[in-house]
Amino acid sequence: MDSTFDQRFYVSIVDQVTFAKTISESDVYLFAGITGYFAQIHVNAEYVKHTVFQQRVVHGILVVGLMAAASTMLVDKFERREPDVQSYSVGYDRIRFIKPVFIGDTITVTYTIAEIDAAKQRSRSTIEARNQHGQIVAAAQHLIQWIRTAS
Repeated sequence: MDSTFDQRFYVSIVDQVTFAKTISESDVYLFAGITGYFAQIHVNAEYVKHTVFQQRVVHGILVVGLMAAASTMLVDKFERREPDVQSYSVGYDRIRFIKPVFIGDTITVTYTIAEIDAAKQRSRSTIEARNQHGQIVAAAQHLIQWIRTAS
């Protein structure tokens, strides 16, 4: 990707948003119910007492959902400025779950535009999710396709 700013874009390198949320027990159970993802490590308090974690671990993909919330915040912010431009996600790459997230943790997601590819009308962003102790718990890259609907 080209790191130069292109005037056709209304986002630029280092544009950033943050999103924070404390993960509750109900978040975990609602997520499990919606997705059918009832792995014991996430929903069985007795089971996890006998694991290395000693407590229920939040679904990693739920943390990715927080990343998507931050992405939406960035897109909404810039689509309000440029209503003739639309965007959509073309994927998350290099998703890593670095440390476990537990019920009660407050996760702050920082979403930063890292590169712009003017030829493809795409941006690549870096995403870091940190817990209340400042530790990175998850990271990823995200690609957004930008489409100008009017000339």
